[in-house]
Amino acid sequence: MLASKPVRIAAFSVGGLVLLLATIGLGYFPSAAESAKVVPPATVDEPAGQSASAVVVLAGGCFWGVQGVFQHVDGVTSAVSGYAGGAKETASYDKVTSGRTGHAEAVRVTYDPRKVSLGRLLQIYFSVVHDPTQLNRQGPDVGTQYRSAIFPANDEQARVAKAYIGQLDQARVYGAKVVTTIEPGQVFYPAEGYHQDYMTLHPRQPYIAMHDLPKVDALKRLFPQAYRAEPALVSKTGM
Repeated sequence: MLASKPVRIAAFSVGGLVLLLATIGLGYFPSAAESAKVVPPATVDEPAGQSASAVVVLAGGCFWGVQGVFQHVDGVTSAVSGYAGGAKETASYDKVTSGRTGHAEAVRVTYDPRKVSLGRLLQIYFSVVHDPTQLNRQGPDVGTQYRSAIFPANDEQARVAKAYIGQLDQARVYGAKVVTTIEPGQVFYPAEGYHQDYMTLHPRQPYIAMHDLPKVDALKRLFPQAYRAEPALVSKTGM
């Protein structure tokens, strides 16, 4: 059975209304996928190939889309949807959707640094995953749980992320300030099983079709050398 997502489905309905209003000139909010573009690569990156596995946690709106994109990145061995930024006791979907837990919907990305660097992952994150200039929202999803945030695993990751944000701001890549926060020392909690591999399992779900599948298409188009057709599914790789 398709997972029940009352808050997001309601948001999609509002988005549909916005699309209708756009036809009569009353406004339209483009999705991250529509404005996807290749941003400059990071000039500061982690040392290459020091280990066979590393982990970074990234948040950029609905975790369905964030997970779906990174599952298609070559060198990513696992991408798990979950929550980061709050307490263990509130790490559940029904609580996080209140926007009062401190959690962001996030994805734990496990990758092989010998194949893909943190800088490359962040380039994809800032190019096609989301719009990092939207504060506490992504498209139709509004609230601190949809904020743009990087949860580094160590000081080196934090250094690379901070330098990259500064680089993008200095170059005025977006025409607006990057609002992505860097939040070290936060624990990641995997989301409920029905959220895992959601894009792959429900490609015809209206929210997925409108907001998330275009991000994977953008990944394939803008980063063809980084794209992998077969996703790294949680059901195959484990949590």
